[in-house]
Amino acid sequence: MTSKNPSAPGFKQRAKNELKDFAIITIYLAVLFCAIVAYTDLVSRRYGADPMNYTFAIINALVIAKVILIGQMVRIGRHTETRPLYQSVLLKSLIFGMLVFLFHLLEEFVKRLYHHLPAGTVLREMDYEVLLARSIIVLCAFIPLFAFRELRRVLGEEKLHTLFFTRAHVDDPIPSTQIKNPVS
Repeated sequence: MTSKNPSAPGFKQRAKNELKDFAIITIYLAVLFCAIVAYTDLVSRRYGADPMNYTFAIINALVIAKVILIGQMVRIGRHTETRPLYQSVLLKSLIFGMLVFLFHLLEEFVKRLYHHLPAGTVLREMDYEVLLARSIIVLCAFIPLFAFRELRRVLGEEKLHTLFFTRAHVDDPIPSTQIKNPVS
């Protein structure tokens, strides 16, 4: 390998990590979007839900997950990482929410071109109430998603995994190196 940093992961490892990130984001968003479809079907009293709604929810999750990974690959939101963690989470949620919104506009534009409709009518004919509702849902979905991703960035993947998936023993004292005294 001719990389400047010999400890940097190789292509296979980076691809494996990106595929893992893609799968995690997609599963998280797919569960959320399918839950929203189920809720919508129940609220509208359509108990015979159209299975295609779930398919579109999963496709939407796949597309948004890829938009997030592409955004991170081109370092969108990287400037927020010097701020306190809560600010970084909120700012990245907003930034990536706007990125998804822009992607949605592009998607609508391409659909209009494909169906031979006037492309300039995208903004005029958009249902802004639905768009606002979707944007709020995406923002609410992004906050916990980016909270976990930022925790992973700050703590490291192993430490985060240990915190979430290892059983803590009540009898174990907290090591003195982990106790922080804000007064001193």
